[in-house]
Amino acid sequence: MCERTADERARIKIGISSCLLGQEVRFDGGHKRDAYINGTLSHWFEFIPFCPEVAIGLGTPREPIRIARIAGELRVIGVRTPGLDVTEGLRRYGDQVADQLGEVRGYILKKGSPSCGMERVKVYDEQGSSAGGEKAAGLFAQRILERRPLLPVEEGGRLGDPVLRENFIVRVFVFDRWQRLLAEGLTPGRLVDFHSDHKYLIMAHNQAAYRRLGQWVAGAGRGDLAALAADYGRELMTALQRRATRRQHANVLQHLMGYLKEALDGEDRRELVEMIDQYRLGRLPLIVPIVLLRHHFRRHPHPYIERQYYLHPHPDELMLRNLI
Repeated sequence: MCERTADERARIKIGISSCLLGQEVRFDGGHKRDAYINGTLSHWFEFIPFCPEVAIGLGTPREPIRIARIAGELRVIGVRTPGLDVTEGLRRYGDQVADQLGEVRGYILKKGSPSCGMERVKVYDEQGSSAGGEKAAGLFAQRILERRPLLPVEEGGRLGDPVLRENFIVRVFVFDRWQRLLAEGLTPGRLVDFHSDHKYLIMAHNQAAYRRLGQWVAGAGRGDLAALAADYGRELMTALQRRATRRQHANVLQHLMGYLKEALDGEDRRELVEMIDQYRLGRLPLIVPIVLLRHHFRRHPHPYIERQYYLHPHPDELMLRNLI
């Protein structure tokens, strides 16, 4: 089922905040080394580190900075020296890095950073108070998000959530396959094949998007293929940002079970129905019905299901579906 090619086994490039790799680049001269990133994920991804604050000339250690709303505009200034304004430097560096991310398939940002935070970074007023509760993205991160809207992005701290972690890794692998398809040369037939291979993976995340994408692909040979590819890529990556629920996964599992209706005897069918229902109710992790389906499809191969990335969206060694 969906055997990985040599290219897919190669480590995929992911941009990352340098401090998460253990580099001592924080304002206090320290780091925020993440054990999961440097351990488990490092076996599958090649991390490309960036520290915007160091890159724009701030020393280590250095005065801390924060986001402040000044005269109605968000600025990044020194905590002790308001005259230290690095707003434009961070924006320029963000644009520079965004232009360098052609082979990068994802980005992991440092949570809460005024430069790298993806969201929910505190915004202060001119008096240094955050009592208003305003939140924003770090200014470097904001430029990456705006300039590379399809790029899977997540914060290091949020990868501790099993659902968010699995969602991010799924998006990285799908984005990598999509970018390689575009690089190889897109044709209507290749687009149809790509969509067919990802049909149930998309369905698990967003059924409305799945239907729209299917309608677009059906007309792939009748219009501007480049425009269709741009629309398809945007809709695909946006759809996958939505976290798949247990109910949505159960729906997909039941669809897959339908391909076995003539092959399974009554006892096997009842067992599979029970495993799917137990998963839907939160009593089992997703990997249990997935493994059972894989078992039955090994015994009763189906050429269409063998193509489905839903059953193998990422390396089993990551064990991402064991906790969701």
